[in-house]
Amino acid sequence: MVIPARNEAEVLPVCLPSLLGQDYDGQFTVIVVDDDSTDGTPKIASELAVASGGRELVVVSARPTPPGWAGKVWAMSEGVQAVAADTEYILFTDADIAYAPGTLGRLARVAAAGEFAIVSQMALLRTTNRPEKLLIPAFVYFFAQLYPFRRVSQQQSRTAAAAGGCMLVRADALAAAGGLDRIRAARIDDVALGKLLKRAGGRCWLGLTTDVLSIRQYNRLADIWSMVARSAYTQLRHSLAATAGAVLGLAWLYLLPPVAAIAGLALLAAGADAGLAAWLAIAGLAGWLLMAVSYVPILRLYRLSALRGLTLPVIAALYAAMTADSARRHLRGRGGEWKGRFVAPANS
Repeated sequence: MVIPARNEAEVLPVCLPSLLGQDYDGQFTVIVVDDDSTDGTPKIASELAVASGGRELVVVSARPTPPGWAGKVWAMSEGVQAVAADTEYILFTDADIAYAPGTLGRLARVAAAGEFAIVSQMALLRTTNRPEKLLIPAFVYFFAQLYPFRRVSQQQSRTAAAAGGCMLVRADALAAAGGLDRIRAARIDDVALGKLLKRAGGRCWLGLTTDVLSIRQYNRLADIWSMVARSAYTQLRHSLAATAGAVLGLAWLYLLPPVAAIAGLALLAAGADAGLAAWLAIAGLAGWLLMAVSYVPILRLYRLSALRGLTLPVIAALYAAMTADSARRHLRGRGGEWKGRFVAPANS
């Protein structure tokens, strides 16, 4: 297991024991890669290793990130260097991810049975407070719209992705694909890794789960806004045209139906052309209902009311604004900010 960790002293005491305590038939080593932390992350990890009851845990200090490498990908690469030569699988996971008992064994069995190069599960994100309940399930919903899980798992499909919180990778498949050096500049490392392995001929599997949990807190709207704005413009390949298309697409798909419904009902109330008004109202309401229904499976996964599906237009408007803000931040040299690091401007 490789865990890149930059200033994660707060979450390691919760997440690391869930990995060290996994009931797994084979041997495994947990490798925590300290990515220039200033909060005592390596000390906390070492203390947890002593209390783990014999599970092997190695703390590696990452060397300075070389030019051309994204910080997290370099930390992952440093962890791979510490992996034993005969390792069959490498689990790349984040420091804020906790695992239910037996999860590691289930992942390995799925990978072996399907001969998958990568088995990835989207962690169940926190939905404790109001901002999280409003926006976090939609983050998973929109991710699944961009990268339909079923298509990712189909060998004949070109769609490829992974969820960075939990990626079990065959070590030989990663080496055969050229290793992490091939995605060294990737700012969205999970999607890049999924594409690398699939294009090399590896089988990929991506799914949802309740056994892999993220404990990262987003207590304010601003926290979620920063999380989305950090990567949206990168996901759109630093293209203003693609950003404009994404914002207009969100407006067309999720804002137009309720606007049409409200306009139609207003026209009916005003006594305007009944035919046109009724058509607008019915078409708008139908579109609004269909989008709400499409959101229900994700809401059920997060044990939230299906009625929240009706708020999807508001959520889409917020995500459109976050996407536009992501482009603004990147163009001003403040893009991709994460714990003091920034992505260079697109025109640099």
